[in-house]
Amino acid sequence: MSSIAVGREHSTPIDLYYKDWGAGQPVVFSHGWAGSGIVHQEMPKGDSQGRMWGFQLWANLPASHKMMDPRYREVKRDDIPMAETADGARVRVISGEVAGVRGPVREIVTDPEYLDVALPPGRTFTHTVKPTHTVFAYVIEGEGYFDPERDPYAREVVGESYFDMARPCLCGNHSLVAYGPGDTVVVSTEEQPVRFLLVAGRPLNEPVAWYGPIVMNTQAELRTAFREYEQGTFVKHGRR
Repeated sequence: MSSIAVGREHSTPIDLYYKDWGAGQPVVFSHGWAGSGIVHQEMPKGDSQGRMWGFQLWANLPASHKMMDPRYREVKRDDIPMAETADGARVRVISGEVAGVRGPVREIVTDPEYLDVALPPGRTFTHTVKPTHTVFAYVIEGEGYFDPERDPYAREVVGESYFDMARPCLCGNHSLVAYGPGDTVVVSTEEQPVRFLLVAGRPLNEPVAWYGPIVMNTQAELRTAFREYEQGTFVKHGRR
């Protein structure tokens, strides 16, 4: 599988965290700033049956940084530190800090946190976040309680279908948890472990004009970007 991606501002930074089942040392995380414009190719390599899994996070840049020079960086598996909390959670710290361990991805405008958390059965993970940041978690294995009160009626829940009447407290695989205002995330388990991504970042509170792979602030900027791509002037900076 391969793809060609065109990005301006939409993919800034392009955060791609994936497991590569190919030979050699895998690139498990890469990130880039599309900035003023970039065209790149993604060619993930799977195992012998072509299987792989991964997660891609697209974050916006503020209007003041939209036309910055594009940048790109790879982070190898061994460069992502593992933190272990007092309660036994094992956390790969990609961006942000846990238990005094800082991740290698830094100096990003929106000040994100990107954590890969594995929590054994019967444990609790507690993490402080900035109260002004947008925070969400995505479950990728197992199940856990992401609401300390364990009250399914204390939050909004989207069922799998119109006729879904169940409101479980447990959040299982593929669940997305969007947090409201607050400064602490608490996740607990009982009989099963859970693994999830915890992501946080500073909201921009700016207008968004989006079409396809390009995101700007206004429709006029969006028209300009597509016109430049058609005219071959989209990429502003040569290869360095």
